[in-house]
Amino acid sequence: MATVYKIKKTSTQGPTTVKSGNAKVDYQKELNAEQLRVVLEAEGPCLVLAGAGSGKTRTIVYRVAYLLEQDITPQSILLLTFTNKAAREMINRVESLLGSYPQGLWAGTFHHISNRLLRKYAKQLKYQSNFNILDSQDSRDLIRICVKDMNIDSGKKRFPSPAVLQNIISYHKNSQAPLKEVIEVKHPQWIDLTTKIIDVAQAYEQRKLSSQVMDFDDLLLNLYLLLDKFPSIREKLASQFQYVLVDEYQDTNYLQAGIVKLLSSIHQNILVVGDDAQSIYSFRAADIGNILQFPKLFGKVKIFKMETNYRSTPEILNVANDIISYNKEQYPKVLKSIQAAFIKPQLIPCATQKQEAEFISSLVLQLQDEGLSLKKMAILFRATHHSQTLEMELNKKNIPYDYRGGLRFFERAHIKDTVAFLKLVNNVSDEISWFRVLQLQLGIGSVTAGNIVSLMKQRSVQDIKDVIQIEMKEVLSTKAYLGWENLINIFQAISNAKVDDVGKLIRTIAKSDYQNYLEAQYPDWQQRLQDLEQFALFAETYDDLTAFITEVTLQEGFGMDKGKVDDADEDRIILSTVHQAKGLEWEVVFIINMVEAGFPNQKATIELGGMEEERRLFYVAATRAEKKLFLTYPLVGGFDHSFNQMSPFILEIDQKKIERGRVEEDYYDDEMVIEIDENGERKSFLPDIDQL
Repeated sequence: MATVYKIKKTSTQGPTTVKSGNAKVDYQKELNAEQLRVVLEAEGPCLVLAGAGSGKTRTIVYRVAYLLEQDITPQSILLLTFTNKAAREMINRVESLLGSYPQGLWAGTFHHISNRLLRKYAKQLKYQSNFNILDSQDSRDLIRICVKDMNIDSGKKRFPSPAVLQNIISYHKNSQAPLKEVIEVKHPQWIDLTTKIIDVAQAYEQRKLSSQVMDFDDLLLNLYLLLDKFPSIREKLASQFQYVLVDEYQDTNYLQAGIVKLLSSIHQNILVVGDDAQSIYSFRAADIGNILQFPKLFGKVKIFKMETNYRSTPEILNVANDIISYNKEQYPKVLKSIQAAFIKPQLIPCATQKQEAEFISSLVLQLQDEGLSLKKMAILFRATHHSQTLEMELNKKNIPYDYRGGLRFFERAHIKDTVAFLKLVNNVSDEISWFRVLQLQLGIGSVTAGNIVSLMKQRSVQDIKDVIQIEMKEVLSTKAYLGWENLINIFQAISNAKVDDVGKLIRTIAKSDYQNYLEAQYPDWQQRLQDLEQFALFAETYDDLTAFITEVTLQEGFGMDKGKVDDADEDRIILSTVHQAKGLEWEVVFIINMVEAGFPNQKATIELGGMEEERRLFYVAATRAEKKLFLTYPLVGGFDHSFNQMSPFILEIDQKKIERGRVEEDYYDDEMVIEIDENGERKSFLPDIDQL
């Protein structure tokens, strides 16, 4: 007999309404008191302050189910999330609770909902309903076309890449800050090109309209404009959406908060759920002011606090509560654990970054031997360059890992660029490296690069100094020759450095015209320069260029092999930036490089509100841990082996709430010794001398 499969219809049937007289959910039994109050009492403007691990998703799901059981039709409910996955999960859980799919309920990301509404009302904004949506790469391609068509002359200075221009335009739209102000504050290196950048942005907008396309940011901006400029449409939609619920409200930007305000303007049944203590995306134009000023914006707001934490031990929460208590711009709250008491978070000072990596990797193996799977452990860091030494050690010990938040250290483009320069110093005949470094230069593409390589073969160059002597003015175009001159300047600087001082070679490259390339090419160019400094620190342990290049190349190969995730069930430890770790949890968490110059990030601390956001980042990192939390830092760092100051965030914690550990290992480096006392503090840099 043939198996019969049933297909669930999700769009052709009318709305399903769950009758209140046939309630299927025992809310009192399935929710705690804090959650239950939200589910039953959240009428009118409501702000739910949901602390880490307090069950906010569960609360939203049960609130939606409760509304449906109160005869609210699904099409009258709007649920806004930040990922489609979150929206699907919530709706599926509602279906599981009620036993029927809430057909007609509006749920999805801000962009998804904007797209649906704009399809219906596009003509008011001079778009057809069949407009296309540009993905990020499409957007960069169109910006590139605009720049090319405008034939912009930036003189000897590189013009910002499409990726950088896209970043500038996107921040301008989402924050609604003037483009000129965005350049001045966020991208001051381009102030002298402000007029040209504004011209490109205007051309980009005109090109999109004439092509009947929108980028992701346009979806938000155009819905906001539609609701703001057309009262009849606003009233119609605001009347339809009797209840509006928003997840992760602390991450909303100017446009998203405006859309929420306008769509809830009739019924005023707006429920926003978020945690101001986890607002960490200001670099994407997220505005913590949206959640902090919510009561002033709506008036007569009910504020609910969810402070019961189901994730972490009391000891971890004691530390987390201390961390966030120093912020002034916040809603005070104290997380309380339902878990049994366990060990205190551990503070582990290490002699160097290398010893820090050795300690962590050894402890990871020990925990694995004790039966804890690698995927239940995570190593978190403030910035991507903090992972380099650790990745080396994990590779050395054959510990598989997944890297969240970008490429592994040795796979990053700027690291590969720098290695290509070093390979040419080591072996000037390396054709592949020539193609890579040549195409980084202004006006030199693949064809011109091929011509230059052919010419060098004809000249039989033996080393970099021979390359410097080659005359290219008659061979290259004016623009390409300018790029060639920049390259020669880099090689001249390199040739003046000692070949066996690999760290200095890398720093020379980083300070050359290559830095101008990074500024023009990447929105996160400063982070990439920090990566190169970390790369230089690693290189200082080598006094032979060939050996260094070999080691790095082997690391790249190892990363490529280990990076393949053919088996989804393979056990791997997680390496992640704190930003990428938000919303996740692990049984054991390590937070590394807890030094003054590492966490908080020094650049962020000089920005308005930056120190408080850095503290929120640390809070987010600490609250990822379920049972064990390790805070580690190197006592010595930098090219001059200077003494690191402990992160000020550690000093803000009541020291009775953490346990100090120490690594029992002497560290020798050119006669230098670091001794650590029983409290984990540095005693001496010299043998037999106590410098307490």
